[in-house]
Amino acid sequence: MLLDLRIPMGLMFTFVGLILTVFGWGTREDTALYAKSLGIDANLWWGLVLLAFGLIMYLTGRRRQVQMVKEPPPQDEGEERRGH
Repeated sequence: MLLDLRIPMGLMFTFVGLILTVFGWGTREDTALYAKSLGIDANLWWGLVLLAFGLIMYLTGRRRQVQMVKEPPPQDEGEERRGH
């Protein structure tokens, strides 16, 4: 099985980041909502951070998966010497 763990993790972070970004963008005019965070739209900014992190994880996982498919795994020299 050639599944890199960065792929599902990247998809999860991308999905959560997308939800937070959309919510933050939709509520950016609500000053009462962001009064506790000194007027900073934390949902928008952290959504963008999670979105970027998720995309980086997903893309590096996909790149590594393509490399694993193209390159055959190295043969263990110990098995060749034993006659297996």
